[in-house]
Amino acid sequence: MDTTLRDGEQTSGVSFSPSEKLTIAQLLLTEVKADRIEVASARVSDGEMAAVKAITKWAKASKLLERVEVLTFVDGDVSIQWMQETGAKVMNLLTKGSLNHLTHQLKKKPEQHFADIAEVIAKAKKKGLIVNVYLEDWSNGMRHSRDYVFQYLDFIATQPVKRVMLPDTLGILTPDESYQYLSEIVERYPKLHFDFHAHNDYDLGTANVLEGVKAGVHGIHLTINGMGERAGNAPLASAIAVLNDFMPGVKTSVAEKSLYSVSKLVETFSGIRVPANKPVVGENVFTQTAGIHADGDKKNKLYFSDLMPERFGRQRKYALGKTSGKANIENNLQQLGIRLSEPDLKKVTQKIIELGDKKEMVTQADLPYIISDILDSNTIEQKVHIEDYVLTHAKHLKPSATLRISVHGESYEEHAQGDGQYDAFMNALKKVYKKRKEELPQLTDYTVRIPPGGKTDALCETVITWQVAGQREFKTRGLDSDQTVSAIKATQKMLNLL
Repeated sequence: MDTTLRDGEQTSGVSFSPSEKLTIAQLLLTEVKADRIEVASARVSDGEMAAVKAITKWAKASKLLERVEVLTFVDGDVSIQWMQETGAKVMNLLTKGSLNHLTHQLKKKPEQHFADIAEVIAKAKKKGLIVNVYLEDWSNGMRHSRDYVFQYLDFIATQPVKRVMLPDTLGILTPDESYQYLSEIVERYPKLHFDFHAHNDYDLGTANVLEGVKAGVHGIHLTINGMGERAGNAPLASAIAVLNDFMPGVKTSVAEKSLYSVSKLVETFSGIRVPANKPVVGENVFTQTAGIHADGDKKNKLYFSDLMPERFGRQRKYALGKTSGKANIENNLQQLGIRLSEPDLKKVTQKIIELGDKKEMVTQADLPYIISDILDSNTIEQKVHIEDYVLTHAKHLKPSATLRISVHGESYEEHAQGDGQYDAFMNALKKVYKKRKEELPQLTDYTVRIPPGGKTDALCETVITWQVAGQREFKTRGLDSDQTVSAIKATQKMLNLL
């Protein structure tokens, strides 16, 4: 059962609109193919009621109504009436699974609580509702009040409930405890259907789910991106991957290929960013960074595992940075359908290492720009070198530039001001060429761009169009992480072309 829309929405700062809830519910049942979804808590708000009404209307028309569940409370017939008004058919009744909660929160004896539960179940059955029960704080109940837990389960075994849900409410269980407690209960009550609901406070949610399934539980509760209160719930994508790879006798209905796309949708709707290193759905989890790994993949898939990205509708990436090495770059070029000579490949590799040393992020989209810049530079004979420059920009002062340049081995140094840093640089350059009694071409167009998609912070390409008096226009390109520097590089190419 996926409980993103109920327990997942208890993530701090998250509130789905009715239309968002409907969209997620539809995807969970039709694309992800979850068996069941828990979509709301009864009595919470008018918006919650509107969302459940929209979901149940669609689910009924799609013959999926009994796969939509709502959390309800031991409150006589109040939750039952709410259920009827929304059109929902399956109620998950929240009850007390530890003596500590029962004594200090409800201030009741077990027999009183059981009588109240039986009353609600009887009323719900009369209204044609399907009833499941949650044993809130069950994990602490097993640790500290086992007799109460078994007293409760002896009682519930006499009631017309479909499923008994055992939550690790505070995320306190270890894998060993999960297996021990659940296997004991499953063996003791063979006729009951048990669900396990793991929280992730110690980052053991997925491990506990695995142990729960080993112990023989019949259902597991998960959420997209591990959303939920505090540290969240056991994440759907991780748990499904673990079960598929390490529990060969267990089959689930979940479609792995849909997990990444629904993760991104929930990330967008919730506003809660998925960490880049989150297993299965994180942006970096199928990205090799070290060059030795890329080299091993190229030679015999040495760094592949069963956790292949294609299973989840994704593809392997090779990061570009100072640790990349030639193999990473070759893999990226292959994906782009580009082949380079060995000398050019070395130059591209060196450029990427330089950017990595500056802590700049290089993406595959940057590669054509880097290659273009390097191949373009290869065709130009370097007779003019801009050796040093200082650019200043200060409040209430005009931008200025100090430039040292070598032209055919002769060195010049000039200073100038301008309307901007690049304008100041060009004014200093004009002073140099005036001394040489040479005229610079006119700048007629200046374009700045980054690789398509705008997701990179590494590169900026400046394309400048020049007009030489009485001749045709020509363009030069400069590439750098800084816009002004990329323009200066484009200008140096112009000077060498002259």
